[in-house]
Amino acid sequence: MAEGDDQESKTEEPTERRIQEAIDRGNVPHAREAVTLGSLLGILIAFKLLVGWSALGATATLRSVLENVGQIQLGGREDAYHLIMAVLLNVGLSVVPLLLVIAAGGIIASLGQNLPQAASERVKPNFSRISPGSGFKRIYSLQGVVEFGKTVTKLIAVMLVTAMVLRSQAVIIFNTLQVDLGDVPNVILEMAGDTVSVLCVVALTMAFGDIAWSRFKWRKDLRMSREDMKEEFKQSEGNPQLRARARSVARQRMSRSMFAKIPSATMVVTNPTHFAVALRYVREEGGAPVVVAKGLDYLALRIKEAAALHDVPLIENKPLARALYESVELDQSIPPELYRAVAEIIHFLQLRNRYTHAIRPS
Repeated sequence: MAEGDDQESKTEEPTERRIQEAIDRGNVPHAREAVTLGSLLGILIAFKLLVGWSALGATATLRSVLENVGQIQLGGREDAYHLIMAVLLNVGLSVVPLLLVIAAGGIIASLGQNLPQAASERVKPNFSRISPGSGFKRIYSLQGVVEFGKTVTKLIAVMLVTAMVLRSQAVIIFNTLQVDLGDVPNVILEMAGDTVSVLCVVALTMAFGDIAWSRFKWRKDLRMSREDMKEEFKQSEGNPQLRARARSVARQRMSRSMFAKIPSATMVVTNPTHFAVALRYVREEGGAPVVVAKGLDYLALRIKEAAALHDVPLIENKPLARALYESVELDQSIPPELYRAVAEIIHFLQLRNRYTHAIRPS
């Protein structure tokens, strides 16, 4: 009950610091069904590309032994041991490519979710993992119910798919009773390949659902209470590196938002080398012109490049550009004392647009 109350108090989304700490500890979202899908795809590829080759290799080895059984002389247990080991080695070498492809499918699916990293806390002894009490909590928790549901779903899916394949190929199965025994393995392999193909479709659906669930559950488990937020804020305030990183992230977000608004700007007023301020004014929207982007030096250059890319007019007006940059914040309307200067530019642009449309050939 206490654990449930504690979870209910965690209503705040995790901060970047908390998420990074979880990743550093090796606590990352992991969808098992994605690994299952990767393994099934590996099996399917193996069936389509390698099973025939592996079967030929294994069959050739066994046929060689059976055809020459009269010439094989076993002087004792040691000779029998060497013969068996030679046969197993040859058969095993034929099967190794199959196993490698299947294993590669699972590994690639796992790496596709999270890149491997060293997490020392994952290898430290944690007795709660082997505690009976903790084990019962995991089994009867929501996660345990979800895992049980996935297991039952997979079992039912395998049974239904197998039944569907057997039913759809009942005639082929019946005909195998009347064909040469050498063709039976090919029929079995074809049926197995069809079964795995359908299972891959089922596994794909389950993998998407499991990936979404695992990431939702991971972020939910990382949620913080208001007390956690206050404590982390106190800790981060004393860390200059974290403060610098937070400011950097904030600047990046502001920059992305700002550049996304430049295509909708009415004009960009420039210094022209030091300042650039993008204004938006649409009479139908009402109100005064609004600053949608502004920058100094390198950022000003990028704003002008973005404006040129989207055919936003560039207006050189040194005092106005400086005044706009220093007195108006982003997404704020210009002050009344700048109305006249900005209105003159807007009027000029409107006249230019009318003249351009008038002389453009129809």
